[in-house]
Parts: sequence; structure tokens; C-alpha cells
Amino acid sequence: MLKLIPVLLLCTFTAAVWSDEPESIDQLKARIAELEQRLNSLEEAVAPVLNKIKLENIVAEQRQLARNRMQQDREVYTIEQLREIESLYQVANRNWRTEQAQQSLEALVEKYQKANRTGCAILYLGQITTGDEQKKYLQQAIDDFSDCFYGDGVQVGAYARLLLAAHLEQAGDSEAAEKLRVELQKLYPDAIDHQGNFLIDAF
Repeated sequence: MLKLIPVLLLCTFTAAVWSDEPESIDQLKARIAELEQRLNSLEEAVAPVLNKIKLENIVAEQRQLARNRMQQDREVYTIEQLREIESLYQVANRNWRTEQAQQSLEALVEKYQKANRTGCAILYLGQITTGDEQKKYLQQAIDDFSDCFYGDGVQVGAYARLLLAAHLEQAGDSEAAEKLRVELQKLYPDAIDHQGNFLIDAF
């Protein structure tokens, strides 16, 4: 629809030029200015719709990447192991700020060090701990599990950078925090949060 507007403007201009009573240059300029204003208003009106469609497509792409990463585990672990991985993970997923959840996540990390869910578990641990322990888990998520995904399309490497940047900023290390934000923007421009919003819009 947007592509038709310049054509409409051209047709209006042409019709004015070839009419029996041609408009003056000032009248033509005024008409073109009016049409350009209408075009700008139309673009502003449809921009939210186009942005929503773009975000929906990106969310779908991120969730497909998550499914692809999970599929890799099926080539590494047996069905029984995958069931245990999921069982340990779901203990925390149901109520992840309890002591039982932390113990289950730690058991998952200890036993299955290469699984996709392990990356999610470490990121969970980075959110329920504090201080140096929190920093350790978030850095580990970045260093060793950046390619892991939650099922909703949230990528561990991207989200861990956002969380660690906030942690470092609060600790007074603004320079390190900014470095992580730059990495996030550069490496994960399409990364989303658990609500399906762009992570880069969080700062």
C-alpha cells in the first residue's frame, strides 16, 4: 500500500499539468506538500502494525532456533537421560526460587554438563543467587551455554548478558556493563525476553 502512494502523487501531478487549466507552480507545490504529509501520516499509522508483524516473525524464528537446539540433545543423550534432565529442570521451573529448586538445578548442572536445559538451569541459578555467586553463574552461562534456549525462544547467551550487565552496573562497574550491552546489540539483535519483547529495548 505504501508503494502506491508515490504513484498517486505522480498521477496527481501529471493530471494537473495536462488539465485545461494548469495549476500554478505554487499550487502544484502545495498539492505535493499535502500529499507528502498524507503519506507521512499513513506511514505513521501503519508503522505499529508492521512492527508487530516483524516482532511476531522474529519470535517465531527464535522459537525455531530453540527447537533446533533441543533437537541436538536427542543426538547426545538417551531417552532416559532426557527424561531425567527434564524432570530435574521442571522441579525448578514450577517454583524456581525455592531451596528444592536450587538443589535440583545444581544436580542437573553437575550430571548433564552439555545439555540445553543445563544452560537454562545455570541462568536460573544466576537469577536466584546474589553477589559473587550470581556473577559466577551468569558468566558461566555466557562462556559455556550461550547457544542454549528456553522453549519460548529466549536465548541464554543474550539474556545472561542483559542480567550480568545489570549486576555489574549495580556493583559500580559501568564500563564492563556497557561492554556487555554492546555485545548484546551486536551479537543478538533479535533476542527476545520471556514476554516476546526485544531485549535491546530493555536499556
